[in-house]
Amino acid sequence: MELAENEFSRTLTLPAPLDHSSEMSLSESGFEPGGKRNFLQLTDKDGEQPQIASDESGTADSSGLDDSSQERFIGPLLRDGTPGCSGDYSSPSYSYSSILSKSETGYVGLVNQAMTCYLNSLLQTLFMTPEFRNALYNWEFEEQEEDPVTSIPYQLQRLFVLLQTSKKRAIETTDVTRSFGWDSSEAWQQHDVQELCRVMFDALEQKWKQTEQADLINQLYQGKLKDYVRCLECGYESWRIDTYLDIPLVIRPFGASQAYGSVEEALQAFIQPETLDGPNQYFCERCKKKCDARKGLRFLHFPYLLTLQLKRFDFDYTTMHRIKLNDRMTFPEELDMSPFIDVEDEKSPQTESCTDSGAENEGSCHSDQMSNDFSTDDCVDEGICLDSTSSTERVLKPKSLLTFELFSVMVHSGSAAGGHYYACIKSFSDGQWYSFNDQHVSKITQDDIRKTYGGSSGSRGYFSGAFASSTNAYMLIYRLKDPSRNAKFLAVEDFPDHIKRLVQKEKESEEQEKRQREIERNTCKIKLFCMHPVKMMMESKLEVHKDKTLREATEMAYKMMELEGVVPLDCCRLVKYDEFHEYLERSYEGEEDTPMGLLLGGVKSSYMFDLLLETRRPDQVFQPYKPGEVMVKVHVVNLKSETIASPVSVRAYLNQTITEFKQLIAQATGLSAETMRVVLERCYNDLRLLYVPNKTLKAEGFFRSNKVFVESSELTDHQVPFTDSLLWKLLDRHGNTIRLLVLLPEQSPGTLANRTLFQKVGSDSDVLSEGAKGNRKSVEAILEESTEKLKNLSLQQQQGSSTSDSQKSSDASDFEHIESPTQEADSNSSLCVAADNRELENRIRATSAGSGGASSDPENHFACEERSDSEVNNDRSTSSVDSDILSSSHSSDTLCNADSGPIQLANGLDSHSITSSRRSKAHEGKKETWDTAEEDSGTDSEYDDNGKSKAEAQYLYFRAEPCSQDDASWNSQKCLVVHVDKRITLAAFKLNLEPYVGVTSTQFKVFRVYANNQEFESVRLNETLSSFSDDNKITIRLGRALKKGEYRVKVYQLLVNEPEPCKFLVDTVFAKAMTVRQSKEELLPQLKEQCKLDLSIDRVRLRKKTWKNPGTVFLDYHVYEEDISISSNWEVFLEVLDEPEKMKSMSQLAVLTRRWSPSTMKLGPFQEVILESSSVEELKEKLSEISGIPLENLEFAKGRGTFPCDISVLEIHQDLDWNPKVSTLNVWPLYICDDGAVVFYRDSTEEPLELSEDERNELMKKESSRLLKTGHRVSYSPRKEKALKIYLDGGPAKDPGQD
Repeated sequence: MELAENEFSRTLTLPAPLDHSSEMSLSESGFEPGGKRNFLQLTDKDGEQPQIASDESGTADSSGLDDSSQERFIGPLLRDGTPGCSGDYSSPSYSYSSILSKSETGYVGLVNQAMTCYLNSLLQTLFMTPEFRNALYNWEFEEQEEDPVTSIPYQLQRLFVLLQTSKKRAIETTDVTRSFGWDSSEAWQQHDVQELCRVMFDALEQKWKQTEQADLINQLYQGKLKDYVRCLECGYESWRIDTYLDIPLVIRPFGASQAYGSVEEALQAFIQPETLDGPNQYFCERCKKKCDARKGLRFLHFPYLLTLQLKRFDFDYTTMHRIKLNDRMTFPEELDMSPFIDVEDEKSPQTESCTDSGAENEGSCHSDQMSNDFSTDDCVDEGICLDSTSSTERVLKPKSLLTFELFSVMVHSGSAAGGHYYACIKSFSDGQWYSFNDQHVSKITQDDIRKTYGGSSGSRGYFSGAFASSTNAYMLIYRLKDPSRNAKFLAVEDFPDHIKRLVQKEKESEEQEKRQREIERNTCKIKLFCMHPVKMMMESKLEVHKDKTLREATEMAYKMMELEGVVPLDCCRLVKYDEFHEYLERSYEGEEDTPMGLLLGGVKSSYMFDLLLETRRPDQVFQPYKPGEVMVKVHVVNLKSETIASPVSVRAYLNQTITEFKQLIAQATGLSAETMRVVLERCYNDLRLLYVPNKTLKAEGFFRSNKVFVESSELTDHQVPFTDSLLWKLLDRHGNTIRLLVLLPEQSPGTLANRTLFQKVGSDSDVLSEGAKGNRKSVEAILEESTEKLKNLSLQQQQGSSTSDSQKSSDASDFEHIESPTQEADSNSSLCVAADNRELENRIRATSAGSGGASSDPENHFACEERSDSEVNNDRSTSSVDSDILSSSHSSDTLCNADSGPIQLANGLDSHSITSSRRSKAHEGKKETWDTAEEDSGTDSEYDDNGKSKAEAQYLYFRAEPCSQDDASWNSQKCLVVHVDKRITLAAFKLNLEPYVGVTSTQFKVFRVYANNQEFESVRLNETLSSFSDDNKITIRLGRALKKGEYRVKVYQLLVNEPEPCKFLVDTVFAKAMTVRQSKEELLPQLKEQCKLDLSIDRVRLRKKTWKNPGTVFLDYHVYEEDISISSNWEVFLEVLDEPEKMKSMSQLAVLTRRWSPSTMKLGPFQEVILESSSVEELKEKLSEISGIPLENLEFAKGRGTFPCDISVLEIHQDLDWNPKVSTLNVWPLYICDDGAVVFYRDSTEEPLELSEDERNELMKKESSRLLKTGHRVSYSPRKEKALKIYLDGGPAKDPGQD
C-alpha cells in the first residue's frame, strides 16, 4: 500500500505517491503545519482504491451496491467526532456536508419532520427486525391495483430500501406519512409510540388482506392469555382466551408509593390473581351462589417478538394532571419467560372453556386487567406454550426455548406534556448497540442501555436528578432465541426481482438528485434589476452556472427581463450594482468571455452586491464605470423660480478636490464653475456647503452614492451666511415637505365651488388673482357674517359644559385668531418671509368668505353629518377603536397611488423635488406611531390656557390642490393633495385645512389611514406630522374635536338573554372629574335621539366592558379618572334594568346566574343575584330563593370562557366543576372577585334525561350548530389532543358533524 497526499479543494486531485522508504520529515513531504488538516488517501501500487470489506449487517456498506466509490481518510477527528469518519467526503469528485453523507456506522437516519421522533423510532426498530424486513421485501406491489402514493406497504418498502442502500446521512419520511393520509399539520402533533405501533399494525393487516403477508403481524407479534375466575369453594373455573400484541406493565401500582424494581417483578404482578370477596364475590355456576373467587390472567403463548410497554404515563388525581413516572425499572438483556407461562390442567373436569375473544380485544391487554396487589403465595404452573406455527396444536417447549433476547429499547425523554423519542437497537449482524436519534446514528454501549432504566443511578453527580426526571425506557422489544426461526437480513443477491428493480430505481433517483445538487452548488444566484423602458424598474433573480460567460449571462438576463422587441441585445449590458445605495459600482468592458463564477467571486449563498441590466438607445454609448468611482446625483436649483430640477448622474473620484468636482459638474450641467455653490446632503436633511477649494471629496464625507444641490447665479444670496440664505431655506423646505392625500367629508359646508376658488387662489404663492383682489371688500363682509354663524354654532355644540369651557370654545371658534398669523419663529424654524404670511392671511380671508357665503346654515350641515356617522356605526359592535375608524363608507378604500409624473407645486416645485426616493425608503422603515393617546387622549388641547391658538406660533409650508385623475382610488372631487412641512403641528395643520373643510378646526376630526385601511384619530395637537411620510392618507370627519381632559367613549348595550349580547349604540364623550350619573344624564338624550331609546336614569347602569365580558358595575357617585380608570377609545356597557338599581356599594357583588335542568336538557335565562359578601353560603341561599331548590340539593359551578360562557347541554352536566369545596368565592377554583361572573346551578336530585342514540346525535348536531354561530366551541378543552389515525383511503373522511 502507498500513501498519496490528497490536497482537498473543490475537486480532489491525486499528486504523485509518497515514497514510503524516504527519510524525509512530514513537513518536508508537503504536510501543512499549524493545526491545518492533512488528508491522506490509501491506494494500492496501481493507484486503485482498496475495497471495503463487507459484513452482513444489512447496511449500505454490506449491500454490495457500488460501495467501491466510498473512501476512507486517515486524519484528525472530523465533524462527527469519531475516528475514521468518512461522513464529510463520499465521492472523489466533490465534497458533501456531514448532513448529506452517511454516518460512519453505515446506518442511515430519518429526518424529523417536526415532532415525528416517535415515528422514526418505530420505523428504525421495524427496519432492524430481520423477520419483518424480509417479509416486507417478499411482498410485491401491484401498481395497476393501487396508487403507490397511498400504499402504506409500498412506501415502507421504499423507505427500507433507502435505509439499506442510500448514501445519505438521513432520509425523509414524508412519503410514508403521506401514505398514512396525513397532511403537514400532523407533523406538529405529538403521539405515543405504542399507540402508533397498534394503529400501523392494524393498517398493514388491512392492506395485506388476501396476500401471503395477511397473518404476518399475528405470526410475529401476537400472543395469547387466559382471563379466568376460579371458585375457591368448588374449584370451578370460568375463562376466556384473549390475544395481545404487547404487554403493558405497571411501573407503580395505584395508591402505592413504591415502584416495581424490575420487569420481572412487574410481570409477576401482571399475572398475580386478586381475590373476589365481600361485596365483590363471584356468582359460581356450580355452587349456584356468590362465593369467594380468584380472578387473574395466565399467559398461554408468547409471541416470537415480545413487546413490553412500561406504563410511565399516569394520571395524578390529586393535581388532576397527567404525570410521567420516572422510577427506576431494570430490564435484562435476556428475559426468561418460562416462570410466567401457564400449563393447562387437562385433568381438571371442573374447567369450562369460553369462546376465544382475541379478535374482539384488538390484540391488547388493558390496565384494568392488572392486579394492584402483589403476593408470593400463589405460584403459577410452568412448562408449555402454544407455538404460533399452529393455532390448534399444543407443543411442549423446554424452558430454554422461552428465553428472549432484547434488541430494541424505545426511550422517552421529557415529561407527560411532551418530549422526545429515540431508539437504542442492537444489530443481529454484529451484536453492536446503536442509537437511532432521528438523523443521527451512533454506536453505544451496555452502559448507555443501563442509563435508560430511569431513576437516579447515583453515579451522575449533580445532574442525576435532571437525568432521572426525563430520560428512560418506554417500550422494550425482545426476540425469541430460537436458531430454527431466527432469521438474518436478506443479502443483496437474494433480493426478490421486484426489490432489485426498486433498488435500481431508487439508486438512479438518488444519483439524479446528487447531480442536481452538484448543479445547484455550481450555480450563481444573484439579484437582478433592470430599468425597463416600458415597465420601469423590474427585479428578478438571475441563476447562472459559474462556467457561463458574461455574454451568455447577459443574454439570459435579456430574455428574463422581456426586452426582446423593445431594445436590441447589443444595447444591453450587465453592471455591478448596489441597490441599497443606488450605486453603479463597475462595468465589465472587455470581459464578455469571462466566466460568471470568476466575475462574481465564486458561488455563494448570498452576495453583497447585485447586477443591473443597463440599456441604452442605439445612438448612445455606454459610459464605463470604474471601480473606486463614486456616483453623485446632481440637482440644479433655480433661486429665481424656486425650483429644484431632476437629478443628473455624475461619477467622480474620492481624491478629487472640490474645484475639480465643480468643473466636472459644470461640464454635465452647463453652469458656471466660478459662481457655483455646491451643497452636499450627507444624511437626512444634513446640508453641508462645500466651500474649501482644495479639500477632497473623501474629506467632505462623500460615499458610494451621494446627493448634491448646485446653484450658480450672481444674486446677493451668495453674500449672506449659508443658514440665512434663500438657498438653505429652499433646500430645508424641500427636505421636510411631504405629500399627503386628504379625503374631505361628503357633506362638508365648504362647497366644491368654494374649494376650487381656494385652490385657484393657492396656486400662486406670490400674488392673489385679480378677481380676488377686486372683490376684497365683499369677501370681508361675507367673512364677518360667516364668523358670527360659526361662533354661534360652536356655542350651541358645547352647552352643558362649564362656563370656562364655554368661554374657551367660543374663543377657539373665533376666526380672529387665524386672520393675522404672527411671525414668532426664529431663523431656524421660520421658512417664509412676510409676504408668505400675508399670502396665508389673504388666502384664509378669501376662503372663509367663500365658505360663509355658500353655507347659509352650517349648523344644519353639521348636525346632518354627525347623524350620518352615528347611523353608519350603529350596526358595529366588535371594534375597540373609535366608531368612525371602521365606517362602512370608508372601509373599502384603497391606498392612493402616488402620482408618477411631476406635479407642479408652489413656487414651481415639482413632486419629485418634495422628497427624494431614498428619504421615502428611510421613512418606510420607521415604525409608525399611533396618534391616539393611550393614557390621556385629551391632554393636548388645541388652545392654550389663554384661549390663544397654538397654531399661531409659526407658519410652515402648506399647499393644497385637487387630486389628479391618477389618484382615482379616492373621488378626486373630495380629495386634496396637500404638500406640507412635516414639522407643522397637528393644530396648525387643522387650521390650514379649515378653508377646505368649511368649519373651524374644533368642529372636525383628523383620522390617519393605515395600510390595512384602518383609521385612527389623531388627537395630540401639539405633536408634529414627523411620523407621516409621502402619500399617507388622511380622512377628515365632521364632529367636535376633543378638548383637554375629554375622552371618546363607545357605548354598547348589554343584552344578557339575547343571542348577541353585545350591541353597539353610540359614540359619546366623557370628561375627567365627571361623575357616572352626570355621564348618564348627557348620554340618555343622545340615546333617545339616535337610537330611539327612551330610558329612565334610575333604570340604567354603566359597567366595565372587557372584550364581550361585563365587569364592574359603576355606581352613580363614581368619578372618572379618580374611581374609574378611563383611556382613549374607551368602551363601556349600558345595561337596562327591570327595577331600580340595587347595587349601592362596592362591597356588593353582582353575579349572573343560570339554571341547568338535566331532566329537560335545557338552560334557563340569566338572572342577576346581588351578594353582600363573597360567601358561598349566601350565593346558595340566593339561588335557593329564586329557584325553589332546597339548599341541601343545590349545586353550582362557575362558567368558563367568554360571556355568555356557552357550553353544550350534552357536556355541562359532567364537564363543569360542580359544587367546589370552598367557603368563599374569591379563592381557587372559582376566583369570583368582580361583577359579571357567570354561575350555573342545578338540583342534584334531578336525574338527566335518557336519550336514545338517534336523539343524542340529533341534539349534538343542534348544539354544534348553535355554538358555532355564537363563536363558542362545542367542547371546552384547554389543549385537546388530536387522535392518531392512519387513513387507508389516503385521507381523512369528511365528517361535517365532527368537531
